[in-house]
Amino acid sequence: MSLGSFASVGLDSKRRAVPLPRPNASMKTFSPDSSIASDVIPSVNYGERNKGRLPDMILLHYTGMPDVEGAIAQLCTAGTDVSAHYIVLEDGRIVQCVPEAKRAWHAGVASWAGEDDINSSSIGVEIVNPGHDWGYPEFPLRQIAAVIALCRGIMLRRNVPSHRVLAHSDVAPARKKDPGEKFPWHSLANSGVGHWVQPAPVVRGETLKLGTISDSVGDLQQALARYGYGVPINGKYDGPTMEVVTAFQRHFRPARVDGVADHSTLTTLQSLLASLPAEAMAVAAR
Repeated sequence: MSLGSFASVGLDSKRRAVPLPRPNASMKTFSPDSSIASDVIPSVNYGERNKGRLPDMILLHYTGMPDVEGAIAQLCTAGTDVSAHYIVLEDGRIVQCVPEAKRAWHAGVASWAGEDDINSSSIGVEIVNPGHDWGYPEFPLRQIAAVIALCRGIMLRRNVPSHRVLAHSDVAPARKKDPGEKFPWHSLANSGVGHWVQPAPVVRGETLKLGTISDSVGDLQQALARYGYGVPINGKYDGPTMEVVTAFQRHFRPARVDGVADHSTLTTLQSLLASLPAEAMAVAAR
């Protein structure tokens, strides 16, 4: 669905647009990389990508703060040591804070497919939403439309494959929940953004859960690692394994997020692996 088709839905029409803060005169401004970015508010929190690494991943976050003004201040103010390339507001406006060529500080301690400098390999997109600690509302339709349009442009400019559009919780499952189980990954995938299969239905049956030790747990860990998750492969359903399964469910099986590997979780994971391009599997298995 096009961005324009969301123009009159998704927000209370009586709500006034949040005024954006003015960029600090001392901050070095730049031209936005995306033609749909409405504003540039430069952040001072960025650096060079390590070893000239070109970004081939998009990492989606929620801001996790009660208001947009605080979120922008957090991402742009010296001393916070956090930033992102883009912020997508609830009304669909897009603010760019760091040039795509630079390394923003959004991922933190994270890993994916054997790589642990996710900031150097990714473009960070913060989506304004207070998150789990502040009520976690639904994402407005026009905001999601803007995320889709922004990601499609980044994917074209940076040659990002669909399976490398990921959640912050995917690369940092022990620390992060964002953008969470309410984020409509299926809508993004319908527009060519992200990797998705229809989740298998939740049914009763045998499960793998905390404390289980078996070859089946080892097989699960191997499958998660092949997809890209950083997970220990030891045949023990330990805390780190449960955290990874929980992150997987938030993204790919959001109907039940409990960290228990049931039939639905296992089947959905196998379907995702089966639909990955062969070259992607090779990267994930390194």
